[in-house]
Amino acid sequence: MTETSTQSSSSLITLSNPRSPISEAYRTLRTNLQFVSLDKPLHTLLITSTGAEEGKSTVLANLAVAIVQGEKKVILVDCDLRRPNLHKLFGLGHKAGLTTMMLDDKAMASPPLQETAVPGLLLLASGPPPPSPSDLLGSQRMDRVLEVLREQADMVLLDAPPTMAVSDAAVLATKVDGVLLVVSAGQTRRDSVQAAKAKLEKVNAHVLGVVLNNVPLDASLERYYYTRQEGEE
Repeated sequence: MTETSTQSSSSLITLSNPRSPISEAYRTLRTNLQFVSLDKPLHTLLITSTGAEEGKSTVLANLAVAIVQGEKKVILVDCDLRRPNLHKLFGLGHKAGLTTMMLDDKAMASPPLQETAVPGLLLLASGPPPPSPSDLLGSQRMDRVLEVLREQADMVLLDAPPTMAVSDAAVLATKVDGVLLVVSAGQTRRDSVQAAKAKLEKVNAHVLGVVLNNVPLDASLERYYYTRQEGEE
């Protein structure tokens, strides 16, 4: 399994401070994903967490920016239909989105993708909340949505609800090329991580690794990056 350490932030640090140690951690994660998928390139990637408030959406958004900075076109999909958050990170709306595609053939033919402030990065927001998210996400219609989106981007990144809270992530995990599990340093319990991993493996999900979030930044590492920036011409 691949592993990287990042620190959660309410902003997109890969945009606001692309030369920081945290942004470098996201680029390392991007590289790790490239190497772990040499035999079978990743086109669809799901990110989930064990529980709430572990920073999965922020991790996903920053990873998406890092991938786009590597000259790839990316579509972000907010599959957390119970507590959508991606549209907030990018300052966009969510009245039309994934659930719109699931219910409307016209939206399937012309997905309601929104441009973000990052060229090459598009967002498919959650859309109107459905009565039964798990059934919707596990349907054949969802397979078709992913097929349509794959045709329009190099990578499709999905934000799913926490694994231990509801079955949505496990359902979606069967439809993607790989899964990343976000855990929070000093917050996530070891047994919760093991249970989440077991739940994903039970449906034969391809668990690629773990992202350790909210790790305190080493002061010497921070000094190295910023001293180097100030010394460069």
